[in-house]
Amino acid sequence: MTVLVTGGAGYIGSHMALALVEAGQGVVVIDNLSTGFSPFVPQGVPLFIGDAGDENLVEGVIAAHDVDSIIHFAGSVVVPESIRDPLSYYRNNTVTTRNLLNVAVKCRIPRFIFSSTAAVYGNPDLVPVAEDAATRPLSPYGMSKLMSEIMLHDVAAAHGLSYVALRYFNVAGADPQARVGLATTGATHLLKLAVEAATGQRSHVEIYGTDYPTPDGTCIRDFIHVSDLVQAHRGALAYLAGGGASATFNCGYGRGYSVRDVLEAVRRVAGRPFAVKETERRPGDIMTMIADTAKIHRAFDWTPRYDDLDTIATHALAWEEKLVRMRAGGDLLRATA
Repeated sequence: MTVLVTGGAGYIGSHMALALVEAGQGVVVIDNLSTGFSPFVPQGVPLFIGDAGDENLVEGVIAAHDVDSIIHFAGSVVVPESIRDPLSYYRNNTVTTRNLLNVAVKCRIPRFIFSSTAAVYGNPDLVPVAEDAATRPLSPYGMSKLMSEIMLHDVAAAHGLSYVALRYFNVAGADPQARVGLATTGATHLLKLAVEAATGQRSHVEIYGTDYPTPDGTCIRDFIHVSDLVQAHRGALAYLAGGGASATFNCGYGRGYSVRDVLEAVRRVAGRPFAVKETERRPGDIMTMIADTAKIHRAFDWTPRYDDLDTIATHALAWEEKLVRMRAGGDLLRATA
């Protein structure tokens, strides 16, 4: 089995490529390096620099490397940015997925795993939210992913493609050995911002909205460690290889933490304070999002190993401290050495 990982030089994709290599599976990566880093691709894994929506490129890679499964991570993921520039999100997420699916059908790829998001739910009526809940995205980011899910469902029905769509909740943390992690400049992930503040790289962290009807007034999220997330993808591959029916699954822990909880966890593991500023709510933000995980646990052989907020924060901080050392030495890209 050779797995094509699109976006495999990025945050989640690089963890996925590493996990597949460690499991002895063949891997090939396509990444345009707009937010990824070529040294984050494991040694020996072929990297093709280009767009996952470039049908000629993808077809050539599939033919040359005997690909029989695709895990599609490539895309744009920043909610506020999607509100400012929706067309780029429909291009980078929806159109790219359409082109990739077209090649998958043409090349008779039997298995496709899609990186979706809990943002498709909007503000859910019930929490924890199950996969059959209404989908009401609050942002073009969420809508671009939902449109891709719809395409995937229709393509599978028409052409016999088997797929899993994983709706990620809040992905955080880094490789426990600090080999790869989130290094994108200008990242907006809460835990990333907090560890940047804890390492003196930013003056403060902003809380967007403190008047939500939650216990401490801030938004609540289900944070999942990136290494557990990629193991869920391995579970999805095994599920499809074993004849599992195409399906959509939530990918979280089923436990929520507030913005203040996350900031306090980073303070706790860092052993140092950092400034916090409170500001107005941000358009597109969801108040509370926690996964109902019953379905994925019934279907997959998947047992999370890092289901603990302090552990997630510890790994994120260790990776950030490594990045600081690399930048001080003038070479971020040595971060994987």
